Amino acid sequence: MIQRFQKDHRMSQAVVHNGVVYLAGQVGEPHEDVAAQTRTALAEIEALLAEVGSDKSKILMATIWLADMADFETMNSVWDAWVDPENPPARATGEAKLAAPEYRVEIIVTAAV
Repeated sequence: MIQRFQKDHRMSQAVVHNGVVYLAGQVGEPHEDVAAQTRTALAEIEALLAEVGSDKSKILMATIWLADMADFETMNSVWDAWVDPENPPARATGEAKLAAPEYRVEIIVTAAV
């Protein structure tokens, strides 16, 4: 069975299948700096995980896209304060042109339910 959460005509914010939840990329508010955008994206991730019966200790993989790798340390400072230190996920970070120039970071997560 496939369950879709917070869906519209284009996409779902979360999809659960076979005990795994796949989240859509989460971003912050366009007017925020990279630290605030990271905090906002992580809060959205935490809320989506809770909605499907999971939490950040069950994250399997995180992919982080930065508009500029110069923001890597700033983003990491927020990530490090948020991530479950007993259950850190596999993670990849890269630089990419995001959906709009105001976005500085996008975080995509896969987790166990």
